[in-house]
Amino acid sequence: MNWLDEIKWNGEGLIPAVAQEAGTGKVLMVAWMNRDALALTRAEGRAVYWSRSRQKIWRKGEESGHIQTVREIRLDCDNDVILLTVEQKDGIACHTGRHSCFFKRLDDGKWIEVEPVIG
Repeated sequence: MNWLDEIKWNGEGLIPAVAQEAGTGKVLMVAWMNRDALALTRAEGRAVYWSRSRQKIWRKGEESGHIQTVREIRLDCDNDVILLTVEQKDGIACHTGRHSCFFKRLDDGKWIEVEPVIG
């Protein structure tokens, strides 16, 4: 059996992928992958995702330069979530210019931005 066949793709042929920073373990972002994106990620050694809004393959950093070099690819126990351990170029994973896409914290019923824009 091909390693890609062991994955439980959703009805759209996608799987969520969590990008976690090597060294710190910080979750940088969550994106989607299709079969081609995951195969390309493995082959190229850099994060390649499926853009649901643009309906096409998206190489992280292709426009911004903030490439994610993949150190490890893991599959969860239910075979339905990918975990990428990555080195984030320039420390910016979010399109807003922040280190992580998870920069808002719920505080007293309101979302508060708790990480600065760094680039």
